[in-house]
Amino acid sequence: MAADAPLEIAPEKVAHVIIKAREYDAKVGAWDNTAEDGDADENPSSILEDLSNDPTLAEIAGFIDALNDDEQAHLVALAWIGRGTFETEEFAEAVETARSEKVNSTAAYLLGLPLLSDYLEEGLEKLGFSAGDIEDDVL
Repeated sequence: MAADAPLEIAPEKVAHVIIKAREYDAKVGAWDNTAEDGDADENPSSILEDLSNDPTLAEIAGFIDALNDDEQAHLVALAWIGRGTFETEEFAEAVETARSEKVNSTAAYLLGLPLLSDYLEEGLEKLGFSAGDIEDDVL
């Protein structure tokens, strides 16, 4: 790993967030169903609707909220490394910044990033982890 500080979140946990973030990102805006449209059994694409009570959103937010403070800070730092806000060599600084600038829920912040799964995957890759292999192990 090329970072100054060790990664204090299991790569498998990061992979879980990546997988769930992809599921959530695949959602589309809710539409008005009519009786002719049917339910998920009759119209499988209806499961991609982004509804306010979406279980995928609740699951990923709950998972992130259940992480300890160090894991949350490292997850945010990984996202920042992945999107280029910090360089790999600045990982320790990114973690400290994530800790010091936390004002809201980490889950709410991360889920507000439109390319979260891409950022986390890129962050893992930049730190020397094979995101694809880790995701395969989680699946």
